[in-house]
Amino acid sequence: MIDKRVETISDAVAGIADGAVILSSGFGDAGAPIELLEAIAKTNVSNLTIVSNNAGEGDYGLAALMKTGKVSRIICSYPISAGSIVFQGLYNTGKIQLEVVPQGTLSERMRAAGAGIGAFFTPTSANTKLGEGKESRIINDKEYVLEYPLKGDIALILAKQADRLGNVIYDKSARNFSPIMAMAATNTIVQVEEIVALGDMDPELIMTPGIFVDRVFVHTL
Repeated sequence: MIDKRVETISDAVAGIADGAVILSSGFGDAGAPIELLEAIAKTNVSNLTIVSNNAGEGDYGLAALMKTGKVSRIICSYPISAGSIVFQGLYNTGKIQLEVVPQGTLSERMRAAGAGIGAFFTPTSANTKLGEGKESRIINDKEYVLEYPLKGDIALILAKQADRLGNVIYDKSARNFSPIMAMAATNTIVQVEEIVALGDMDPELIMTPGIFVDRVFVHTL
């Protein structure tokens, strides 16, 4: 019987290797797997690369993980936002590396990884600092920059419901990057509010099928 549920949050994050690339869902707090990130902060893993829309807020979730010194690099679109004091302090003292990627490009790089696309051209960042040093091409009289897929070793996802097979339903806009991150990662860990019986979810609402999910942990608020 296929059953992807794990009993504890420690089981959910077990086995993450040093140097792993972790795709972390969320747009600010919406859809952010806060408890999974904080569970990783309690492990002995190190030298992580985090891919996320933001660089954490306050002193919880991603910020709590970064504060431990386990994150050496972050790839994101919005490193500076309200309350991103942990990241700012680390960056200003040279303790964390930053790669800024435009939001649409960030999403498409992960989608390309999941779809097996080798690279793609985009006009975003052409003739800007973010495009410096990258291959470019004129297409239909417009300059495009070549971008490469962004694959993760681990995806951390927050969802509303799942079944034991790992089929997942999200809560409205909390879905954001989650489906493409699940496809772009070697292993996907999902934090859900509840587990439902097989067949109880509307198939039309399942945005991430269980084939892309490896572990499911229930965290009730």
